[in-house]
Amino acid sequence: MPLPTLGTIRGLAGEPCQTTVVAAFSSFAIPPCLFAFDIETGERTPVSLVPASSGFDPTAIEVQQVWYHSKDGIPISMFLVTRRGLPRDGNAPTVLDGYGGFNSPRTPDYRAFFVASVERGGVLAVANLRGGGEFGEHWHRAGMQENKQNVFDDFIAAAEWLIAEGVTSSERLAIHGGSNGGLLVGAVLTQRPDLFRAVYCAVPLLDMIRYHHFSIAKLWIPEYGSADDRDAFEWIHAYSPYHQVVEGTSYPAVLVTTAEQDSRVDPLHARKMTALLQWATVSNADRPILLHAESEAGHGVGKPIGKRVAESADLGAFLASQLDVDLTTVSAG
Repeated sequence: MPLPTLGTIRGLAGEPCQTTVVAAFSSFAIPPCLFAFDIETGERTPVSLVPASSGFDPTAIEVQQVWYHSKDGIPISMFLVTRRGLPRDGNAPTVLDGYGGFNSPRTPDYRAFFVASVERGGVLAVANLRGGGEFGEHWHRAGMQENKQNVFDDFIAAAEWLIAEGVTSSERLAIHGGSNGGLLVGAVLTQRPDLFRAVYCAVPLLDMIRYHHFSIAKLWIPEYGSADDRDAFEWIHAYSPYHQVVEGTSYPAVLVTTAEQDSRVDPLHARKMTALLQWATVSNADRPILLHAESEAGHGVGKPIGKRVAESADLGAFLASQLDVDLTTVSAG
């Protein structure tokens, strides 16, 4: 079935006696919508298209799937979302996003904030890290428990590829992740603080030695392991972000977010990591370590539109200030 662009099919519906199949579709530049496909002719008919915002041209945005090699030589997939024809001069403000856990795949989806940044000459990169569900259960197991370091190596290699290929530079590169993705960016922040200008770390797990003692986190022992086990302690401690902060390090700017009503990841992770980074960093004041704690929200699901807009505004202001982006204008071309 021909799709409008590189995207994600999130559901199929049809009847055995009919030749029409209805598919739910989304992409980085196309909000979730429905298409009807004739399986005999291949004809695609829009059913419920969401109109584009005034002045927005989704065809001006290009989505590519590229491949790069991780530290151990394994090929890793990554989506690149750019304005069509954007030059690779090493100067594009870029956000690298990842998750890498719980067999959860990262496929193209619509996020208005990132569309707005791409319109202004920015780049969104979404890496399909091991630990996710993109390529089957073996891919998941290659990034869980004793193999968790593979996820961080995959993410670091993605950043190095973006720089080597002339997409961006370390001074204009930010990383973004939430929940298990917050653990991801926290670990990479401590392992390669030189590689990024800014880090957005949302509702994160960061103290991996004691994570399983709080809220419902003991349910995640099959994914991460438990430091109560002698062997597991060794490989968990080796990457646990809170335990790998080093005094006197020049860390990038960091915005850590949490929510007081989070029933999944206890806010203590964000609080103690922020305090430790503020104590340890020797970076200038233009690279602050910030904490935003939302008093009337949880882990994210069900967050009302007003809070999501405010969250996007904070994210935009933080990244724009660090990556030198003017959010008031759209670049020509």
